[in-house]
Amino acid sequence: MKGDKVSPRQASTGNRVVMAKFRYDGAWMAAAGLLLVAVLAGDAATSSAGVVITKYGMKFEGRVGEIASLLENPNQATRQGGVNLRLIVLVNDDLRRTFLSSYQVAELHPGQPTGWERFHIHQRVATSGRQVGGVGSIISVSPFDKFGRRTFSMNVKGRGRVDVIQGLTEITPTWSKVEGLVVKRMQIAWDMRIATSSIPRENLTAILMKHLDRNSAEDRLRIVRFYTQSERYTEARSELAQARREFPNLKHLKKEEKALRQLSASQVIREMERRKKAGQHAMVFHLLSNFPDEGVADEALLKVRQMLDNYNEQRSRSEQFLQLFEEHIQQLDDPDVQTSLQPVRDEIATELNINNLHRLADYLRLVDDDSLATEQKLALATSAWVLGSGSGVQNLSVAVSLFQSRDLVRDYLASNLARDRREILEKLRSLEGGTPRYVSQIVRNLKPPLKTESTSDNAIPRHYKLAVPSLTGQADVVYTIQLPPEYDPTRRYPAIVTLHSARTSPDHQIDWWAGSYDEQSKQRLGQGTRHGYIVIAPHWNKQSQTEYEYSAREHAAVLFSLRNACKRFAIDTDHVFLSGHSIGGDAAWDIGLAHPDLWAGVIPIVATADRYVSRYWKNARKLPFYFVMGELDGNKLTLNVRDLDRYLTKVHFDATVVEYLGRGHEHFQDEIHRLFEWMSLHRRDFTPQQFEYNSMRSWDNFCWWIEMDAIPRRNIIVPTRWPPKAGVRPITTVGEVRANNHLSVKTAAGRVTLWLSPDNIDFSHKISLTVNGRTHVNPKSAVPDLEVLLEDVRTRGDRQHPFWAKVELPTGRGGR
Repeated sequence: MKGDKVSPRQASTGNRVVMAKFRYDGAWMAAAGLLLVAVLAGDAATSSAGVVITKYGMKFEGRVGEIASLLENPNQATRQGGVNLRLIVLVNDDLRRTFLSSYQVAELHPGQPTGWERFHIHQRVATSGRQVGGVGSIISVSPFDKFGRRTFSMNVKGRGRVDVIQGLTEITPTWSKVEGLVVKRMQIAWDMRIATSSIPRENLTAILMKHLDRNSAEDRLRIVRFYTQSERYTEARSELAQARREFPNLKHLKKEEKALRQLSASQVIREMERRKKAGQHAMVFHLLSNFPDEGVADEALLKVRQMLDNYNEQRSRSEQFLQLFEEHIQQLDDPDVQTSLQPVRDEIATELNINNLHRLADYLRLVDDDSLATEQKLALATSAWVLGSGSGVQNLSVAVSLFQSRDLVRDYLASNLARDRREILEKLRSLEGGTPRYVSQIVRNLKPPLKTESTSDNAIPRHYKLAVPSLTGQADVVYTIQLPPEYDPTRRYPAIVTLHSARTSPDHQIDWWAGSYDEQSKQRLGQGTRHGYIVIAPHWNKQSQTEYEYSAREHAAVLFSLRNACKRFAIDTDHVFLSGHSIGGDAAWDIGLAHPDLWAGVIPIVATADRYVSRYWKNARKLPFYFVMGELDGNKLTLNVRDLDRYLTKVHFDATVVEYLGRGHEHFQDEIHRLFEWMSLHRRDFTPQQFEYNSMRSWDNFCWWIEMDAIPRRNIIVPTRWPPKAGVRPITTVGEVRANNHLSVKTAAGRVTLWLSPDNIDFSHKISLTVNGRTHVNPKSAVPDLEVLLEDVRTRGDRQHPFWAKVELPTGRGGR
């Protein structure tokens, strides 16, 4: 606690308002309208707020203003502009402030009047005495009791442990106010906001019932309104049904009860669609097969039947394929060819499922085409199984060669011996399917080449602790990984690499993202599980380490973990996000900027900008960021403001900054739903048309398709020699994909290697490569090379974007 005064940033913002989150589907609109008229009538607060929609499709709701800097008083934010150029859009929803760049805003709509149920809980609130100006490190937070009170214990510098008795004073469907209470003449004034969803259901119900009259029909309807606005439709319907039984004057609300049933059914359908998108088809099929039809609208039932029919159709198509493929094999006259296709048949029969059935679409579409011979149809199926949908060939010998090549590619990528890899490479080059073009398609559809055996002592399904040998002779890099339900190596999954804080562990990070493990359901019950994410938690720090060190060891722990995971599991490398809490957030911020080509986005939570972060800020131009912090987390905002203001006020930066009201240095589970929405809207740009990359560490030497060597010593500052002398700056490397098959590079490094692939070059036309003004036309090494391609995939682990060639070129710089 810092003195007895509260700064403008720490003051209450007044006029609490949050937009309702109703989402209706089709015919539900009319039924929901009846519910709003009949049930939301009463004394619910009415106010309005704005809606901001970003260019990438995210929607933020709340009171909208504009500021010039994050240090500007947010309570004086205005839409009127001012002397300073106000380029930062502020959205306040009374739980948190969200800051966005005006350059990222696509639409801004004024708010509509909204009826919002809120409960005022009578507590003895501290209105004088000490003010909380900063929240120390949290020791413990007790659950709310039935009176809505709890004890918040923290360490305060200079005072040690301080126990603050808090009480819920206001509850809305989305946020709740928690204030300091008067206890034994001690007063600590503190206005904190939390997400109402973070209060366990049992505690919340007990608190509401303690402060309402169950014998009052109006109070019972307030509970219905509250649950409805919280999108907890099952609880709302149950409460309304009970109220209708107990209060004769509510019998007429039968239509409203039916409307709630429809909203609940619509919510279940949306959840099934989310699980289907996450690849959890067995769960969805079970839910569809047991979907209750009593009292559910025809439109919802039709949607369910369509989803169920789609599953049954795909199962039928799988069975049809296996039968037809076997029949076509038997129609062949050559026994040797029949024999060569038996491994194909056996593998497809074992591995064919809903996730890979699309590969065989061309075969199933053309199976009755009399103009195609049996051999051509078998070739289509075999080659498409190996190369992917739409890539099939009609030459059976080539198709069989592709299948054989696929096995050799897998062996090559899994081999640790250079001698074995050379032998495999020679065999591949002798096959028709061993060309770089075919092999690049093979690796894109290849299952992870490294096998991961389940351990007998692993109590949690799909949960592993793995070690990666260090290249420097140091201890192995260790990481923990959690796969989602129904994990299938033939489909791709988005992933989160998450870095723990000084006081937590990788397992805590797994729990935060994927949810804690539930013994009854035999799975984790968190958002990562719902959305089908792979969660990777590297053991990145040393024992008892309390600060991030910006070291090569820490970078290696994160990058080696990701690369090894990509080799073992089916990770969508265009949807990998980097996150961290506290010093793990510091690490995520720095590592994200140091290697911006690897991530779809970076999520630093209660992180601090320091050292290289402020020197690398331009690297964020092609890297989306989502920051989460607490309003009372010491001087964190002051430390970060220079970098955050840059992201929020300059063109071409995609940054979101979220500040929770009255909160300190926490994990902010409240934000997880918006984080997953944000991640679903972002994808890595593997080959931007132009980029600028700053570097001042020797290991920060690659970005997108450029690798640098001989970085001038005067520009390199190792972490142990920080801070740099005055005038020392990072080197800047600029890459550009130009018209007419031309790549351009400007750099201060002594040498560069340019990595080429169809993503940035067309190998069938003349290639021009310009480095620091000198142009090289069709260099000898600028041709597809099978060994380069395979070694790139083997070392980087990215099977979606393999490089086909590399060209080493001088830069004309001395490198000193």
